[in-house]
Amino acid sequence: MNRNELLESVDFSKGLVPTIIVDVENDEVLMLAYMNKESLRKTLETKTTWFWSRSRNEYWNKGATSGHFQYVKNISVDCDNDTLLIKVQQVGAACHTGNRTCFFKTVDL
Repeated sequence: MNRNELLESVDFSKGLVPTIIVDVENDEVLMLAYMNKESLRKTLETKTTWFWSRSRNEYWNKGATSGHFQYVKNISVDCDNDTLLIKVQQVGAACHTGNRTCFFKTVDL
């Protein structure tokens, strides 16, 4: 699938799609964020991740402030075309707390 096919195939009918970010080197889940069509387009153009911030109502380029960029290596879309999985080369921490991943809180079962 090429870039234009990806942009046209993703179901943005509800506005935002969940986007799972995974480390390309070890498949560690780094974070979950949301994209709309424009943030996906920016991601494809720059090969770094762009998201829509639901709390700030603005686009954000991961790493623009912190220097912890995510360099896109692969993008997959799920079977329903409403969720993205992006494999990245992560520079530094993915989480705004400084942790490598946003999923550092574990529950003992």
